[in-house]
Amino acid sequence: MAVIDKTAVGRDRTAAATTGAVAVTATLVLLVTVLAAVDITQGTADVGASQVWDALTGNAEAGDASVVVASRLPRMVAAVLVGLALGMAGAALQAVSRNVLASPDTLAVNAGSYLALGLVAVSGTALPLLASSGAAFVGGLAAAAVVLGLSGLGKGTVRLVLAGSALALGLNAVTDALLLLFPEQTEGLYAWNQGSVGQNGFDGVVQMAPVIAAGIVGLLLVARRVDALALGDDAARGLGVSVRGTRITSVVLATSLSAAAVTLAGPIGFVGLCAPALVRPLARRFRGLVRSRVSLPVAGLVGAALVLLSDVLLRAVVPADTAVEVPTGVVTTVVGGVFLVVMALRTRDTASADAPDRLRIPGRMTFLVTVVVLIAALVGVLVAAVLLGDAKLLLGDVVNWAQGRAGRVVTFVLDTRVPRVAAALLAGAALALSGTLVQAVTRNPLAEPGILGVSGGAGLGAVLLVTLAQSPGSWEVAGAAFGGAAVAASVVFGLAARGGFRQNRLVLLGMGVSSAAAALISLVIVLSDPFDTTKALTWLSGSTYGRNMPDVLPVAVVLAVGIVLAVVRRRELDLVALDEDTPRLLGLGLPRARLGFLVMAVLLAATAVAAAGTIGFVGLVAPHAARALVGRRHVRVVPVSLLLGALLVCLADLSGRTVIAPAQLGAGLMTAVIGTPYFFYLLVRTRR
Repeated sequence: MAVIDKTAVGRDRTAAATTGAVAVTATLVLLVTVLAAVDITQGTADVGASQVWDALTGNAEAGDASVVVASRLPRMVAAVLVGLALGMAGAALQAVSRNVLASPDTLAVNAGSYLALGLVAVSGTALPLLASSGAAFVGGLAAAAVVLGLSGLGKGTVRLVLAGSALALGLNAVTDALLLLFPEQTEGLYAWNQGSVGQNGFDGVVQMAPVIAAGIVGLLLVARRVDALALGDDAARGLGVSVRGTRITSVVLATSLSAAAVTLAGPIGFVGLCAPALVRPLARRFRGLVRSRVSLPVAGLVGAALVLLSDVLLRAVVPADTAVEVPTGVVTTVVGGVFLVVMALRTRDTASADAPDRLRIPGRMTFLVTVVVLIAALVGVLVAAVLLGDAKLLLGDVVNWAQGRAGRVVTFVLDTRVPRVAAALLAGAALALSGTLVQAVTRNPLAEPGILGVSGGAGLGAVLLVTLAQSPGSWEVAGAAFGGAAVAASVVFGLAARGGFRQNRLVLLGMGVSSAAAALISLVIVLSDPFDTTKALTWLSGSTYGRNMPDVLPVAVVLAVGIVLAVVRRRELDLVALDEDTPRLLGLGLPRARLGFLVMAVLLAATAVAAAGTIGFVGLVAPHAARALVGRRHVRVVPVSLLLGALLVCLADLSGRTVIAPAQLGAGLMTAVIGTPYFFYLLVRTRR
């Protein structure tokens, strides 16, 4: 009887689990249906529910039927397909990597697809939609392979996010360069990159639907093998499952779904991250959702609901004529950024913020030789930066200009070129010092203003002022940048401080704030006047174009104060970077010292962004390379880091102005191309 009772109980539990899974699925189907119905009724034309019904039944007037069939129905179907594809792709990637942060966004799949389509556009090749999807698939798959390889198939949570974000930054920098160099061939590509489910007829939907259906069926066919991976690699092999083959197959299928979604609607951010995360609490309550063959479609339904809900809320909150211009992907990315912040607070973090690194201590002579070599290199780059460009000058021309005896042409050239060189010099030094302070306070060698969202916040504040105000002054731009950076830093550092600046939490918070800031910047640019759009894009690329000496005054003042603070407080900086206990034993007020250094780091990053736009990786590369050259003592790290940062940005600015002259590339794009490989080197070097 006991056996019979246990069997009956088991059957009851199985039935309850199945019933719960069916109830959840039915509820989601109903939710998607309701949202789809509401979505069809929204738009600029006055077509309500009754007119939509008449159009569907063939009884509507020609104008109403045209609006519904040519625009609203395709938009709704595209939203459902994209949500299904991204939700299932994210769930599959998280399952095979056993990483809750794996998604098309964090694996740089969208960035790889964006670059591939940008290259196709620049080549002038007119590809049909299916061929474009193939190009996006190749680019996305290559990016995912790089990120998964660097993060050990996603086993390291922070490593995956860092590798994906760094690769996305580098790939987007290359794509942005293509947009600036080939504006006619890439017209509309920037707006497309923000992600919009708006369609012009059913052509795109009809062509992509079979691709998405094939990807969904493929994932369902490998669902049982994916479940076996959850037991561990050894257990899966014991069950006869090919671990490597299952992972590769799942990643390829997930990438094909992401590529199809990107081709149809552009990158719709963070749906692949949020949808599976919303299913996990349901799976803990309803055990029937644990199996992949059930959880994958449910994640797809949640993804469809998220995309539809974003589109519905956008059109409900924003006026109809404006909502047409706002990409749906901007809304989902802002939501995804907030979601990352919440996840960072809820995720258990076991990675402590240890000292940045424990390197050998070079001798005094090594330090002096390093400084002399860097000064000589910087002077050489500065001379080249002043002499080279659209017009090549001689040193005698510079001397005559300094004495006020140069001709009109030379005077004009140097009056515009010298402020650019000064902006690059000071911005590079300021970012390097900001990164040095941030890495010391957080004791995290991979922390820097860009990764932690400070530069993104500064960029948002400055872009708002640049696009809304008429000819703002340099101090106004610097103030707006500092305001945005202060808000971002308050969120990131304030929340991270509760856990002692632990690595996982700090990075996730920074990524969330940075993603939300980037989405809001895109929203501002899309809604701005076309002239302001070009101006903002050029500025965001880290360009020093059009700078004058008053523009560099704020960063010069803040940099001088920052250098004095770092030199005077160098011993406190060493103690803060050491550990939690030693500063307190020596009587140092750790919270006060941290706050002071972080405020200065935010000021430095904000004024650098105001002077030269957003420039990534300098705050990471310069201090890390400085410690590798001269050790950990900040009395040596600070000057070497300053020189390295100034040298890197000046060299990037010079290359951007001269390599493809008369066309120009921003220093931020060049530093991203340089910094991404170095960042990967750091990830490989620090692999445990």
